Amino acid sequence: MQRFQTARRALKRGALVAAANWPIVVIQASADLLAKLLTLVPLVAGVVLVVLLVGAEPAALIRLQADLPATIFALLVARPIAFASFVAAMTVAVVGGAVFIFLVKGGTVSLLVQAEREAPAVEEPPLQPAQITAAAVFSIERFIDGSRELFSRYTRLGLLLMLVYALSAMGLVAVTLSDALGGLLIPAVASVLFVAWITAVNLVYLLAQIVIAADGCGVGVACRRAIGFLRRAPRAVLAVCVVTVGLVVLATAASLVAATALGLISFVPIVGLTVWPLQLLALALRALVLQYIALSSVGAYSTLYRGHAFERAEPADAVAVAAARAEAG
Repeated sequence: MQRFQTARRALKRGALVAAANWPIVVIQASADLLAKLLTLVPLVAGVVLVVLLVGAEPAALIRLQADLPATIFALLVARPIAFASFVAAMTVAVVGGAVFIFLVKGGTVSLLVQAEREAPAVEEPPLQPAQITAAAVFSIERFIDGSRELFSRYTRLGLLLMLVYALSAMGLVAVTLSDALGGLLIPAVASVLFVAWITAVNLVYLLAQIVIAADGCGVGVACRRAIGFLRRAPRAVLAVCVVTVGLVVLATAASLVAATALGLISFVPIVGLTVWPLQLLALALRALVLQYIALSSVGAYSTLYRGHAFERAEPADAVAVAAARAEAG
């Protein structure tokens, strides 16, 4: 019960700190959108390349929709030079987008950790607007300084994450192919374990980002401290994780329902012309809501980690005080 109360208090504090620093939410959502658009450029280039090499109609390729990536891949594999160019372009786009996210993430997490550390007890009732405003620390100068300071370490941590992703995906493919003739049970179990493993890796990655911003340590030390923090306070951390994932699922489901409703409106004459602006507005709102949930979890984890660090340092302080008293005596 105490762990649940601690997690609920941390979630409330993280949500209020993120709301007080709302420009960070807008910046992070915009950065993620730009990174996703950047990864679409090689796909569009692949469509154009296939049109030029094969002579297919662009409209016919676009109508494939779900089968479009597989079709482009199959047509490009038959032409090694074109395929190598496509892979190189995709690699540059993905790595470039990831590095851009690492840069923005440095300013985002550093400001949230600072805001959570310096904010008053905003989670305590009564909820006052002036009290929430006191938790705002955002400024362009601080954001740029945080991005510059943490960029190199966040880049190394992000590249390590991408390496773990690649090795995990290779392991899943190896297990799936090796047991392809033995039924679907082992591949299904491997897929479930893969999802659980990636979720755990993402949690440790996020905690390591918070530790780097809070303690100013390196990547290796941050990973060890993040794992140690997770071992010492598993219930509170997992409670925040479960609530965050649940909110993301609910927000995604609500966005799908809204998209379906807008799709029905598109069949109405004249009124259907308003669907495109409404869909863009819905996408922007969805991005902001999802980023707000994610950044609220950063504030919550930061609250838990600060309490964990204080509890860890308190016995050491007590020993130091006792030693000082012994020397004085």
